[in-house]
Amino acid sequence: MSKERGLLPSGQRAPDFELPSTPDQRVALSDLQGGPVVLAFYPADWSPVCGDQMTLYQTVLPEFARYDAIPVGISVDGVWCHRAFAENRAISFPLLSDFHPKGDVARQYGAYSDDDGVAERALYVIDPDGLVFWSHLSPRGLNPGADGILNALADLSAQPKGPQIQPDARRDVDVAEQVAGRREANQARRDELKGETP
Repeated sequence: MSKERGLLPSGQRAPDFELPSTPDQRVALSDLQGGPVVLAFYPADWSPVCGDQMTLYQTVLPEFARYDAIPVGISVDGVWCHRAFAENRAISFPLLSDFHPKGDVARQYGAYSDDDGVAERALYVIDPDGLVFWSHLSPRGLNPGADGILNALADLSAQPKGPQIQPDARRDVDVAEQVAGRREANQARRDELKGETP
């Protein structure tokens, strides 16, 4: 677990947000609760380092799946740019557009550069209850890789209430199916809570 300049500290509630993932679909952090979420803020689609970083996360999706973790990329690029970038790089996990108001979510997470108008290269692991478990800030020109994330997920799984490791993770991870399942479960919980209130 780390606390770096400007990033949210471990144990703090992760600010909820809702951002577009496609022109007609939005993803909220609260929709993804119930398992770990990896937030990967990055400066821009199409930059060489960002492309390599997001492609690496696509490659290690089965490792993330072992911990039931859903990765989410966030930059200030628009949804059409994300769509073209994801198709070009064969990325299947959500890329969210923090385009308008520009960088609003990145600012909430201490991951926005006012000087350049882009997100910093910041990583977060959010626990199943919506608390920051781990964070890391990398220099913009350096791909942070996946080791820090995977180590944080392993540490989280070792916690008493941490997610259970799935030793035989599927090789064909369907992140859309994972997101839909969590959304459904969270909506059922919200509906149940509404029924309990007087």
